[in-house]
Amino acid sequence: MREVVFTVPGDLATPTGGYAYTRRLLAHLPEEGIAVRYLALPAGYPDPSPAELAETLDRIRETPPDAVLLVDGLAFGAMPADLVARFSRPIVALVHHPLGFENGLSAMRREALLASERAALALARAVIVTSPLTGRLLVDEFAVAANRITIAEPGTEPARRARGTGSPVQLLALGAVSPRKAYDHLILALATMPDLDWQATIAGPLDRAPETVAGLRDLIAKTGLEDRVILAGAVSGVALDGLFDAADVFVSSSLFEGYGMGLAEALARGLPLVASIGGAALETVPDAAALKVSPGDTEALALALRRIIVDRGLRVHLGDAAWAAGQRLPRWSDTARTIARVLHEVS
Repeated sequence: MREVVFTVPGDLATPTGGYAYTRRLLAHLPEEGIAVRYLALPAGYPDPSPAELAETLDRIRETPPDAVLLVDGLAFGAMPADLVARFSRPIVALVHHPLGFENGLSAMRREALLASERAALALARAVIVTSPLTGRLLVDEFAVAANRITIAEPGTEPARRARGTGSPVQLLALGAVSPRKAYDHLILALATMPDLDWQATIAGPLDRAPETVAGLRDLIAKTGLEDRVILAGAVSGVALDGLFDAADVFVSSSLFEGYGMGLAEALARGLPLVASIGGAALETVPDAAALKVSPGDTEALALALRRIIVDRGLRVHLGDAAWAAGQRLPRWSDTARTIARVLHEVS
């Protein structure tokens, strides 16, 4: 079996798509002949301190010298190239989306992250991305040769079709509250329709961007939506399944997605979508399953939400298309098989 050390910063139990991807791979890679173990890196990434960078090197040096390092992009893109060069092990980088494409960054920080990730990627033997769009970005913006890139879309396991609620129409948004998710645009859109019968739940961690969370709470209060919008915080397992089952519409106002695992989960449950087409969301969500809007266009988002809330027939039509698309999504075993092939071949 090929020995692989999967290095990821922070807590493996973190309820986000990227960490869910890691957990699934750790479970499935052994079935593909990969002896994989998890190595936690310091939690400060993508803004590591000098002490955390030194600790990173120490932890890497404790791994078997002949092991392949599978390094999550949340850490890898923020590692100085001179640090990466000292790992002395074959590196496979896993990129969900480039760090410099995160919203809310200063121009200086954005450029620093783009330069850091470009230099680090040049030292990887192979690069795995979670969508065709991210692959194209790495070729066009980071000078990564196309033949070094492998696309391994996240898996989605079969799920029961959502039964919904209907009255009020339940809207579900999923993902950590951060500038990139643009939940403020969602709130502003919802504030234009106090006359309609709806309730919205935003499920996702509230500890990633405290200023954004505080601003969102203020906006909900100022628009008078405290009784209609729930910030549920991090939700997983049975509780998340319950939110999906009760939902009538899945909503994404995100400005950019490297893939959009929440979108895929909604498709797997046959939920109609209102989705911003930022990043890979344009390709992840079939046209027949969603009302699509341009990222940042609050007026278009409001119009799409009003349309889907008032028209049950439209929800049924889009939901049927979503359910059909969900049955065609790759499974986690497919994802693991694709990545294992890269890990076996790298030298």
